[in-house]
Amino acid sequence: MKRPPIHSRSAPKHRARTALPEAKGVAAPDLAPLPDPPAPKRPRFVRSRAFVVRHERWFLVASSVLLSALFFLAYTLSMPSPRRFTQRDIDAAVLHTLEKNTLPSAEAKAFERIRRSVVRVVQEDAEKDATGHHGRGIGTGVVIVDKGVILTNLHVVGTNDKSKIKVRFANGLESDAVVLKRMPENDLAVLQANTIPDDLIPATLRSTQGLAVGDRVVAVGFPFNIGPSASAGIVSGLNRVYQSPDDKDTLRNLIQFDAAANPGNSGGPLITMDGAVVGIVTAILSPHEQGSFVGIGFAVPIETAAAAAGESPF
Repeated sequence: MKRPPIHSRSAPKHRARTALPEAKGVAAPDLAPLPDPPAPKRPRFVRSRAFVVRHERWFLVASSVLLSALFFLAYTLSMPSPRRFTQRDIDAAVLHTLEKNTLPSAEAKAFERIRRSVVRVVQEDAEKDATGHHGRGIGTGVVIVDKGVILTNLHVVGTNDKSKIKVRFANGLESDAVVLKRMPENDLAVLQANTIPDDLIPATLRSTQGLAVGDRVVAVGFPFNIGPSASAGIVSGLNRVYQSPDDKDTLRNLIQFDAAANPGNSGGPLITMDGAVVGIVTAILSPHEQGSFVGIGFAVPIETAAAAAGESPF
């Protein structure tokens, strides 16, 4: 038996709005148009990707900075903590250095400080002696002013103004010199060199106020025209008096020292361990006719010597 088709009693909603025919004489009701369906939302990862693309340059910079900071942090954490040195470590390092390296002595450092200020002084008599030769004397001097002012002994240059005087500086430069001032009472003379080196360095002068018996000193000069030579010793006494062998001259307020000094050392500096001049070597006490050193030398205090040149800083 054939079944009749089953139909819904109500028409679909879209047909109710669009398919109703106009009845004769009856106006169809006004129907409002349907709103457009909302645009579909983009997935969240698509929006994030678009944001990253728009700010790609800033993201690259920020990433580089972040990576650098991470690498630096990792490097810092991987470094071992600094070791704190103890006094025992310092002592061990000093002992190791002393064992492996020979340090210069105090005397060697003192000599090096004064070396470039010491000059050889040569005095040649204007008149010939009985043998037909010009008398010649050799001594030492020390530069106290960078313009070429030199201190030496009067008995080195003599009292004759016609004598010819030459000085030889540490760098080998030789120059004529003239006597600016003579002080016979202290056996001192002040010279002025006509030509001086460009790098001439004057000696450092130190007052004898704090000098004491037993202090180490070095005598620098040209003993027997050999030098410059250095000999070390100590201060043996202060405020000594020296009488010349011919009893003509008496020198007072002298520094006594036992550093070896011989003919040629006269006029040279007597220096302390810091290389400062405290006196000008002037005489030795020797019972021998040759005048060789027996352990007693004398120097004029630098206060007196510098005053002769008008350069006393004390």
